[in-house]
Amino acid sequence: MLHYFVIYKPYGVLNQFTDDLGRPTLASLYDFPKDVYPVGRLDIDSEGLLLLTNDKSVNHRLLNPKFKHTKTYWVQVEGQITQEAIQKLESGLDIRIEGKMYHTLPAKAFIFETPPQVPERNPPIRFRKNIPTSWISLSIVEGKKHQVRKMTAAVGFPTLRLIRYQIQHLTLENMQVGEVRKLSQKEVYQKLFGKG
Repeated sequence: MLHYFVIYKPYGVLNQFTDDLGRPTLASLYDFPKDVYPVGRLDIDSEGLLLLTNDKSVNHRLLNPKFKHTKTYWVQVEGQITQEAIQKLESGLDIRIEGKMYHTLPAKAFIFETPPQVPERNPPIRFRKNIPTSWISLSIVEGKKHQVRKMTAAVGFPTLRLIRYQIQHLTLENMQVGEVRKLSQKEVYQKLFGKG
């Protein structure tokens, strides 16, 4: 039987089901069926949308670089980010991936005029009175390791908080941190691939 779950992964939870060091894992959120696995990565320090399934075709299509799927991140960065930095993020820039220089594909980015309505992080990011922060939305079609963090650092605005908000048309809208939702195959295929 095929299963599809969307979760709002909390900060500090590993993107796996077991951990030798005793850190919180996905198993702490829900009693998932044994053959269900996360599609793609979301670091322990990152929050947000994660899809878990045992449908190998979804896994293959989302992780295969030849199918370009848009992933949107809401990112809190250190400093008052500039339009110049946004343009650099959008046009592509050089970051280091596993010791080699890599030029990112064009992306879409914008600055939030007011911070997005997101749940408080536990623990909260370190507040520094004399250093402002800003929020941006960044949509990419790649998934290199730590890519978003490396991109914002490369334009001079280090990432403080990273939330994956959307994969294609699947979003975190109306979800709470740690929430798990079961979806039908039809819903998943419509939102990810535009067909039921």
